[in-house]
Amino acid sequence: MTLLLDGEQVRCKNMKATANLRIESGDMSGQTSNSDTAHTGFKPKTLTFSGLIRHADADWLRTLMRLAEATESGGQLKTYRIVHDTAAAFGMRQVQFSDGVSSREHDTLQAWLIQFTLTEKLSNPERVEGRRTSNSVASQSAPGQGVAGENGSDPEKPGQELTGFESVLKKIDNWIG
Repeated sequence: MTLLLDGEQVRCKNMKATANLRIESGDMSGQTSNSDTAHTGFKPKTLTFSGLIRHADADWLRTLMRLAEATESGGQLKTYRIVHDTAAAFGMRQVQFSDGVSSREHDTLQAWLIQFTLTEKLSNPERVEGRRTSNSVASQSAPGQGVAGENGSDPEKPGQELTGFESVLKKIDNWIG
C-alpha cells in the first residue's frame, strides 16, 4: 500500500497502518455506581505505521527522517497532505508527525524495524468547533456616573469624540438636565 506525503513516497517493506480515533468522555457518576458519562469531544485521529527498511535501502530511512524533521516558516511541524487508503477511509486529509519516529535493528535480518505516527491536522471536528459562535461576555455597569472614562480621561472634556449614539444621548441628557 502506498503512502504519499505532499506527493513524496514513504517507502518500507511490509508497511502496516493502524488507525485510531479517541473519543473523550468524563465520568458523571460521582460516588455512585452509575455508568453515566459526558461526551467531551473527539481527539485528532492518528495513523501509526510500521514496517521494515533493509540496510541496503538506507536512503528510504533518510527520506523518512527528513520528512519527520521538516518545519514550516514559524518553526511549527510541517503539515502534509496525505494519500493512503486507510487515511482516506478515516477521512484524514492533512497530517503531522507526532510521538516520534523509532527505528531498531531487526534480530535476524540486515534491516531496521521502523514505526512512526501521523496525527490529523485541521480535522472536521476542529473545523466545526472553529465555526461555532463564541458566547460573548455581557458588559457590566453600575448605576451612576463613572469617575473617569476610558484610559483615565473624562468623557465631558472637549476633544474626545463621541459615537453617533453617544452624542444623541448627550443631547437628551443636556436637554433633561
